[in-house]
Amino acid sequence: MRVVLAEDLFLLRDGLVRLLQAHGFEIAAAVESGPELAAALAELDPDVAVVDVRLPPTHTDEGLQCALDARRERPGLPVLVLSQHVEQLYARELLADGNGGVGYLLKDRVFDAEQFVDAVRRVAAGGTAMDPQVIQQLLARRSGDDRPLARLTPREREVLELMAQGRSNAAIAGKLVVTERAIAKHTANIFGKLGLEVSDDDNRRVLAVLAYLDHGR
Repeated sequence: MRVVLAEDLFLLRDGLVRLLQAHGFEIAAAVESGPELAAALAELDPDVAVVDVRLPPTHTDEGLQCALDARRERPGLPVLVLSQHVEQLYARELLADGNGGVGYLLKDRVFDAEQFVDAVRRVAAGGTAMDPQVIQQLLARRSGDDRPLARLTPREREVLELMAQGRSNAAIAGKLVVTERAIAKHTANIFGKLGLEVSDDDNRRVLAVLAYLDHGR
């Protein structure tokens, strides 16, 4: 699996290269600036891009915008964005086209090698990997009594949070130590209460839930 990596901090970039290579990834390019990232994504056609939000020369959202531009040129290009802090706007922009193959993680997650590598693989496969803190903030913002979210039971909210992170029913069942049938029932209840069409497509359902939770912000 070929990866384009963009990170301006040398030590972190080098560490990510070594980590990904140790898990069988091929590093097609490891760059440190927005222009270098744009060129690498256009020329190398990677299987997945792992991109720091803030890159030179602007140190604002250069990395994210390069990734979004590349996805417009190649719809569905898998992109995992890394950020120092939770920025819900970045998550919304990343999810906006609805094509899947996207992830948004805080840089702290990089230090959990298993979690980080799983996120890269999930995104490369066309799935979604959203940082739990992003999901928690979205849920908190939509938790008022006048919101449909308030009709969910505590267990359904727990399932929704894990589902929105990009986890499959099997993964949620394993995490909560229950059967897949129980999770399927919770999922159906969640979609019913939120007024969303039930779908077996994990990526579509996650994107739908996230879009709903963030609607009307």
